[in-house]
Amino acid sequence: MEWDTLLYDQPEPGIAVVTFNRPERANAMNQHMLAELDELCARISRDDSIRAVIVTGAGKAFSSGFDLKAQAEATPQGVREWEPVLEADFRGIMSFWNLAVPTIAAVNGAALAGGFELMMGCDLALSTESAVFGEPELKFGAGIVAMLLPWHVPPKIAKGVIFTGEDSISASQALDWGLINRIVPAEDLLAEAVALARRISRLDAMAMRRTKQAMHRSYELMGMQAALRASLDIDILLEGEGTDLKRGFLKVLRDEGLGKALAWREARFAET
Repeated sequence: MEWDTLLYDQPEPGIAVVTFNRPERANAMNQHMLAELDELCARISRDDSIRAVIVTGAGKAFSSGFDLKAQAEATPQGVREWEPVLEADFRGIMSFWNLAVPTIAAVNGAALAGGFELMMGCDLALSTESAVFGEPELKFGAGIVAMLLPWHVPPKIAKGVIFTGEDSISASQALDWGLINRIVPAEDLLAEAVALARRISRLDAMAMRRTKQAMHRSYELMGMQAALRASLDIDILLEGEGTDLKRGFLKVLRDEGLGKALAWREARFAET
């Protein structure tokens, strides 16, 4: 089946590759991409032949997060309008966490904001040396859709990243924090991801699904799903109320483009 914003391939029996295919927008996720991702993951879930799934990005980015240009062109107003948007955002981020089979992020470039959270939602992650990671949301007055980072790193690290809007975490730092499994040469990234998926696919399919189920059940018992739900509810309130900072950022984006908006955002912090 053809997709507008995604590519889907099976390089080998049992291995699926999902590629975010909006390279001109650094693979920013709009509502159309999220709807397609939801449908594609539902199809993967129904295909018992799939043993492992790889997700990567076309071009130079993994995913820059949610599409701010689309938000600027049609900004939701109030909780009632924001709620379905953020619910769809959250489902998209958690797509690969929720698949029954192991998922591997092949991070080929920037993985920021929602893209960073989606990467954390994958079971395993390989990265190129040049990839960067981060949670810049607070720098433009937005909230975090899926508060996954505190489940991956100690509280001081999570708060340090989120409270400062850090968006230039290196691959080596991500590896040191345990956010990725391995750094590989850029030219070998997909081949290494396929090799890892092949190793997984040779294990018993039922045992692998049950093992992932057991591990995720452990997180559920620790309260992860309830915490993510509570954080999403707070984010819906945050976006519904809105911030002057985000309104100003989106105005510059509408009037002068994304590049000028990002420069405006960075200039505010350079002054401090």
